[in-house]
Amino acid sequence: MSSKLTVKTNGSILVEGDFEIYDDKGNKFDLGGRNIVSICRCGLSNNKPFCDGSHKKGFEHNVIAFAIPPITK
Repeated sequence: MSSKLTVKTNGSILVEGDFEIYDDKGNKFDLGGRNIVSICRCGLSNNKPFCDGSHKKGFEHNVIAFAIPPITK
């Protein structure tokens, strides 16, 4: 399975499939064999970059897919 990212309304980004996550210094997170994780979007998690459910305290963002403009050179 390839990777799939789902941006959840009022919640996290759900990452599923075959993936690796690195910090900005190139260090790989040990995901403990998981093939599903949730990434924090609200900034409230005590376990960043991973979601701990803190968004339930009031983070709101309605997600609707749209097309972004093509890359121009």
